Amino acid sequence: MDRIYCVEDDEGIRDLIIYAVKSAGFEVEGFETAGEFENRLKTSVPSMVLLDIMLPDKDGIEILRDIRENEATKNLPVIMITAKGTEGDKVKGFENGADDYVTKPFGVMELISRIKAVLRRSSAVSSDIIDYKGIIMDNQSRSVRVDGKNITITYKEFELLKYLLTHKGTVVPREVLLEKIWGYQFEGESRTLDVHIGSLRHKLGEKGKCIETIRNVGYKI
Repeated sequence: MDRIYCVEDDEGIRDLIIYAVKSAGFEVEGFETAGEFENRLKTSVPSMVLLDIMLPDKDGIEILRDIRENEATKNLPVIMITAKGTEGDKVKGFENGADDYVTKPFGVMELISRIKAVLRRSSAVSSDIIDYKGIIMDNQSRSVRVDGKNITITYKEFELLKYLLTHKGTVVPREVLLEKIWGYQFEGESRTLDVHIGSLRHKLGEKGKCIETIRNVGYKI
């Protein structure tokens, strides 16, 4: 059974999350402080972390960075849960490795749906094969088949498609894609991403329509 850690200093919100997650069939443990959570993480790594940003003893983004820099937890799914819901806050969370972002106040059913979606994506990432509606990516051979036919794509196109597929259903900001795929921070107007998206859509044929443009924000599958 998947076990989830909830790091939230507000007792009322923490109790609500714990109750909802347990009711959805998961094991769950709650932590009021970063210190309690980090000590527990040393003894047992969960299936996922629900992480508040504003904690009394340590910033949630700093905790997230530590998780991503630790070999034992670098692939651990993390959903940020916070009252800081501006686009800039979300981009900062994604840039530091968050898998999803839920702002307070939130609906319990939405939270559970997001937890399940991230766990599904995490399972897909750990596999050598990603299969989505006729698009099959083999991470080991770095090959792509669409409706049974091999297609030829570049290294960057492969990485771009893989990132979008492993975050399917989530709008991925342009800045995040540029940083994750090209390794630099987005500054001003750039056609690099748009050109690659256009080429990828063309090579995917009819399946290229699954890459949706979210105006002034980014892309999603």
